[in-house]
Amino acid sequence: MSGLVTGDAVVLGLQPARLPSRALALAIDLVVVWTAYLLVSIGLAVATASLDEAAVMAVSIAAFLLVLVGAPIAVETLSHGRSLGKLACGLRVVRDDGGPIRFRHALVRGAIGVVEILMSFGVIALIASLVSARGRRLGDVFAGTLVVRERVPAARAALVVPPPPPWLVGRFSELALSGVPDDLWLAIRQYLTRMRQLDTAVSWSMAQRLAGDLAARTGTPVPQGAPPAAYLAAVVNERQARDARRAFAAAARSADADSRAALGRGGAAPAPSRGPASAGPAAAGPAGPGITGQESVGSGAAWASPGAAAGIGVGSGTDAHPVAATAVPDKTAGPRPEPVDVKPPSSSGFAPPA
Repeated sequence: MSGLVTGDAVVLGLQPARLPSRALALAIDLVVVWTAYLLVSIGLAVATASLDEAAVMAVSIAAFLLVLVGAPIAVETLSHGRSLGKLACGLRVVRDDGGPIRFRHALVRGAIGVVEILMSFGVIALIASLVSARGRRLGDVFAGTLVVRERVPAARAALVVPPPPPWLVGRFSELALSGVPDDLWLAIRQYLTRMRQLDTAVSWSMAQRLAGDLAARTGTPVPQGAPPAAYLAAVVNERQARDARRAFAAAARSADADSRAALGRGGAAPAPSRGPASAGPAAAGPAGPGITGQESVGSGAAWASPGAAAGIGVGSGTDAHPVAATAVPDKTAGPRPEPVDVKPPSSSGFAPPA
C-alpha cells in the first residue's frame, strides 16, 4: 500500500502508479495531443495563408497553448484525473488526501508539465519520478497530487474477513454485541483482512489487544484455548449472521405489508348471492358435493370447518374424493345422515389403520 494518510490520520489503501505504467500513459497522451496539434496546425496554415507573418505567429502560439496545454488541463478537470492514456492504463490523478482533483490542481500540473515534459522531452519528469518515493513528478509535488492505480488485481483487491474455525461457529449466539462501538468493529475487520500481511509477533499482539477490548465490551471473557484471531473472526461472523437475519425479517415484513396494502386497495370479496332456491326449508338437508360450507339463512345455517370447506380429499393422487361439509339439518327435513368416518392420510403416504 501507499501509506497515504488523510488529515484525520486514516490510512488509505491506494497504490501509487509505477513508472512504466505512467510512462506508457504519458506516451499515449502525447501521441494523441501532438496528432491533434498537427491537424490543427495544418488547418490554420491553410486558413491563414493570406495573413501577414505576425498574425500567423500569434495564431500558432494560441494553437500551441490551447491544444498542448489547455486541452490536457480541460480533460483532467472534466474527467477528475483520467486522461485518455491514464484511462487506458488504469491510472488516475488524485489529491494527497485521496479526493478527486479540481481545476487548480490540473492547472498547476499542466503549467509545470510544459517545462518538465514538453520543453525537456520528459527528462525532468523522469528524474523527479525516480527520486520521489511515490513516483511523483514536479507538477504533482507543486499541485499536491498523486497518480494511483484504479484497477487492482483481483487477488489483491479481495479483502474479506476469513471464516472462523468450525468449532467456534455458533458458540457466541448469546453474546451481547450492542455495547460494541462501530470504531472497534472497523478496527477488527481491518485487522482480520490484513493479518496475513503483518509480522507474526505484531499480528499476535494486535489480536490480543483487540480481543481484550471486545471481551470488555461484551462482558464475556475469551474462551480458554481459543486463539485471539479466531475469537475475533467468530464474533464478527456472529454479528454478520444477526445482521442477515434482521435484514431478512425486515424484507419479509415489507413484503407482507405490501401484500396487505394490495388486498386493501382491491376491496373485499363479494358475498355469495341468495336466490329463491336457497330461501326455503327445501334447501335444508344433507350436504351435497356442491355445498361450499355455508347453508341458507332460513335453515339455521352453520359454517363448516376449514378443512371441510376446503374440500380435503381422502387418499392420495388425483382420484381423491371430496369430503362434504356437514351442516345442521332442519327439523322439517328428512332423517339425519350418518356421519362419515374420515381419516386423514398419514404424512408418510400410507393410510392409517382402521
